[in-house]
Amino acid sequence: MTHTSVRTLRAGLAAALVLLACAAPARATGTEHPTAPVPDSRLLLTVSHGEQPSTAGGGTLLSCDPPRGHRRAADACAELDAVDGRIENIPAKEVFCPMVYAPVTARASGTWRGRQIDYTATFPNSCTLTARTGAVFALDTP
Repeated sequence: MTHTSVRTLRAGLAAALVLLACAAPARATGTEHPTAPVPDSRLLLTVSHGEQPSTAGGGTLLSCDPPRGHRRAADACAELDAVDGRIENIPAKEVFCPMVYAPVTARASGTWRGRQIDYTATFPNSCTLTARTGAVFALDTP
């Protein structure tokens, strides 16, 4: 092999290495921003005495991106995140509730990660409500 062909071979090899380096996929550094924003999760929560949801306006607006608007927002958002916003799938806590019938109706409406939520359930008492829904309906009332 001549001196010129070795130089040409080295130049070709260097060019191939540069092309391979450019073709390698980029690695995430953790500082990139997602191309599509995660839809905000906001639920209007109400708890009313009786077997019917409250028809009066108001309620507590729970926002989860970041958690706010609720006295236990971080806990409520974590519990909702664990069940993908499906309140009925929150694992029941093992507690002893009195066998007193004082019904309360919980209602949640809004969106969770872009999906529409409309949840209504009546519980025999507020202890059972808390045992079944965790921090989500831990509002100041009733």
